[in-house]
Parts: sequence; C-alpha cells; structure tokens
Amino acid sequence: MATPTVLAVVHDLMLSSRISAAAKGVGVDLTFTRSLDAVLAAARGTPAPALVILDLNSAGVRPLEIVAALKGDPALAGIPTVGFVSHVDTATIDAARQAGVDRILARSAFVQQLPQLLGG
Repeated sequence: MATPTVLAVVHDLMLSSRISAAAKGVGVDLTFTRSLDAVLAAARGTPAPALVILDLNSAGVRPLEIVAALKGDPALAGIPTVGFVSHVDTATIDAARQAGVDRILARSAFVQQLPQLLGG
C-alpha cells in the first residue's frame, strides 16, 4: 500500500516545522509547495495527494486562487482541502468558504488536530 501524500501550501517556517514533525509521526509523505503551478503539477501526479493543507493568511502563496483552481478542475476537485486561518479574520474565512475549501480551522485548532488531519 502506498504511503499517503499531503501537499502543504505554507509559508510560515514554524508551522512548516510542526506539520513536518506531525507528518513524520503518522507516516505521511509531505510535500511543500508555494505556487499554483507547483500545486497543480503535484495534484496531477501519481498518486494524487490525499490532502492539501493551506495557510489561508499567506497572501504570498495566494491560497484562495489555488483552491479555486483545484475545485474548478473536475479531475482534482475531489482532493480534500484544509485551510487554517486566524480566528478573527472573518473576511478570509468567508472567502475560503466561497472558494471551496473543504474544512476551515482556526490556526490553534489546526495545530491541535494536525495528527488526526494527517492520519485520517
């Protein structure tokens, strides 16, 4: 059985480190990407990722454009997405829902639930 792959679109080094440690702990292959083209290429790869994680507050990687592109492509639309965001950033939360992010979590809840998100 192939090891699940997770794509992480995260710019923050501390969160990247936490995600890496959690992925290692649950035996998941993790790939960090920072551009739309890289995400789409990885999503079309074999095997397809089991999950795409997005830092919704990272304007530099344009996470909402990435989600819109994934959800707009019938071949990629079924890949689950999880976005984390500052709990007070209601405008981004609303925009993420509109873009089609499957699950939106406050940053603190995301960190607490990381092992479960990656493992299941």
